[in-house]
Amino acid sequence: MNYLAIIDKFYPDDNTLKHILLTHSRSVADRALRVAEVHPELQLDKQFVEEAAMLHDIGIYQCNAEGIECYGTAPYICHGRIGAELLRAEGYPRHARVCERHTGAGLTKSSIEERKLPLPAQDFLPETMEEQVICYADKFYSKTRLDHEKTFEQAQKSLSKFGEEGLIRFNAWHRMFEWK
Repeated sequence: MNYLAIIDKFYPDDNTLKHILLTHSRSVADRALRVAEVHPELQLDKQFVEEAAMLHDIGIYQCNAEGIECYGTAPYICHGRIGAELLRAEGYPRHARVCERHTGAGLTKSSIEERKLPLPAQDFLPETMEEQVICYADKFYSKTRLDHEKTFEQAQKSLSKFGEEGLIRFNAWHRMFEWK
């Protein structure tokens, strides 16, 4: 798979939004690949990790998030589902799962229903180890401060808006991926 060709298909112009997407995604991929290097016992598929991390936010251009140059119509919370649909249409269902499962530390059906989120009422939780490590790595990078890596505590704070169960998952990933 050539993830850059896929990005170019949906982001043909060399503009600020494409720069944001590429910079953010590269940071996430690099952190996820560092986890893979430090933890060979996890037997992560490194090629897939890089590809999926580079594509996890492919759907943002269809969302309304002016702060990151996104002028679409969908709510930003939908960017993972949108990206999943795009990648499934391209023939990459495994990569699509990463897109739809990386929001917060994953979203449960009950949290979607309770918060009345504009998403299908089902669980969108990272299941495979690759899905988990990419979701984890994503929490350390914002698309509004591309030159900044969040501390663990900052990542926890920004994740807290998704509820306690997401924090529990994130903390467990931190113990698994950062401590040897």
